[in-house]
Amino acid sequence: MAVAEQQVHFRWPVRVYWEDTDAGGVVFYANYLKFFERARTEWLRSLGPAQEALRRSGQGMFVVSETRMRYLRPARLDDELIVTVRLAEAGRASLNVAQQCWCAGALLVEGDIRIGWVQSQPDGALRPARMPAEILAALPVYTDTAQS
Repeated sequence: MAVAEQQVHFRWPVRVYWEDTDAGGVVFYANYLKFFERARTEWLRSLGPAQEALRRSGQGMFVVSETRMRYLRPARLDDELIVTVRLAEAGRASLNVAQQCWCAGALLVEGDIRIGWVQSQPDGALRPARMPAEILAALPVYTDTAQS
């Protein structure tokens, strides 16, 4: 299915640089996590509340709690990629985000990322907490295509 046909809430362009590749000019597998992180960060930024401002104010921050990745095809040096973000599920303290990486209409990598909201404690520990209402209100309505 082409990227244009997906129920996607956000797209982020990524260019593959030397630093992203291994000795064979193929994107190193762990770098897709970086690409996904950048796209998720920009997606969250587009929703309004600035993550750094929320962290500094003591309201909390997002942390990745789980990932599942599926690698289908390699990206190579100089490829122009599109990384997509789709909210798959939203709870009061965590989000499940479906992400994909595309190149020239071909799906390269897909992943499911769970991010949780935490607050920093005086002892430095991070404890799960409910997301601020402003974040929950800004989230797009998600569609679970598996149940549609």
